[in-house]
Amino acid sequence: MSHTQCFAALLCTMLLSGAVNAQTYPNRPLRMMVAVGAGGGTDVTARIVSQKLAEQLGVPVVVENRPGAGTVIGTEIVAKSAPDGYTLMTASPEISINPSLQAKLPYDTLKEITTITQLTTGQYFLSTHPSVPVKNVKDLIALAKARPGRVTYGSSGSGSANHMGGVLFQSMTGTSLVHVPYKSAGQSATALMSGETDFMISSTTAAMTPIKTGRLRAIAVTGSRRLALTPEIPTVAESGVPGFELTGWYMMLAPAGVPREIIARLNSELVKAVHTPQVKERFAALGTEPVGNSAEACGEFLRAEIAKWTKVVRASGAKAD
Repeated sequence: MSHTQCFAALLCTMLLSGAVNAQTYPNRPLRMMVAVGAGGGTDVTARIVSQKLAEQLGVPVVVENRPGAGTVIGTEIVAKSAPDGYTLMTASPEISINPSLQAKLPYDTLKEITTITQLTTGQYFLSTHPSVPVKNVKDLIALAKARPGRVTYGSSGSGSANHMGGVLFQSMTGTSLVHVPYKSAGQSATALMSGETDFMISSTTAAMTPIKTGRLRAIAVTGSRRLALTPEIPTVAESGVPGFELTGWYMMLAPAGVPREIIARLNSELVKAVHTPQVKERFAALGTEPVGNSAEACGEFLRAEIAKWTKVVRASGAKAD
C-alpha cells in the first residue's frame, strides 16, 4: 500500500470513528465545570441548565465547583480536559476579563476553549447595605467623595465582573473606593448583608431574593434600560453617570477540539433547554433572558467582550489583587 493510500485509509478511519462517537454520544455522565463557588449567579444558572440538559440527553450532568484565582483554576481544568464533549463549562464575563487582567494565564482562552452557545443575557444591581446612608447613586458618589478610601465594595474575587464593575464605577465617578474580594458571589453577598462592606455590583440572579426581602437596598441597575422585574429602580446611567453600562451573561464552553458533530448536538440541546417554558420562567424570576445562539455567534461575542474589557482594564490600570 502506498503512502497516499495509507494516509487515505487513516483519514477514513478517523472520520468514521468521529461519526460513530457522535452517534453514540453521550453514553456516560457529563461534567459541567463552574469556576466559582456555590450560590452565585454562574452556579445557579449552571444548575438550572444542567438539570434540563440531563433530562434531554438521558445521562446525568454533574455540576462541579472549582473556585480560585479569579476563575482561572476551573477554566484551566476545562482547557486541558479531553476534547470529547464530556467536560463543559458554564462561564460568565470573567472568562473575557482575565486575558487582560491576569499577567499570565496557563491557557490561551481563544485557542484552547471553544464556544457552544450563549445561555443568557442580563445585568447587575448596584446594591447597598440598608444601614449605608444613601438612597441613590448621587448619594453614593457624594458619600465616597466625602470619605475617600473608606467606602468599600465587595466582589466574588479579583478579576470578577463585579470587581471590574466597581473599577469602572470608580473611574467614571472620580471616587476612591476600596475593593474587598471574597471567594464567591455567595460569600460577598453574605458580607454585604451583614454590613461588612458598603455596596456591591451583583448579578440579578444572586441579588434578587435579598433585595425583595429587604436585606439589601438596590439603588440602580447597570444595563442600558430598567429591568422589567424592578421598573422602579433606575439605571446607573440615568442616575448621574451617563455612559455607564455593565451587562452580564452566561455561556457554555468546552475544550477546543471537540468534534463538530458533538458541538452541534450540544448547541441544539442547550438552545432547546434555555427556551423551554419552565427554564425561561426561572431565568425571568432571576432577571435574566435566554439567548441560545449558534456556536459561531457565541464565539464572535466572546472575542468582542475580550476586546471591550481589554480597553477598560488598560484605561483603569486595574490589576488582579
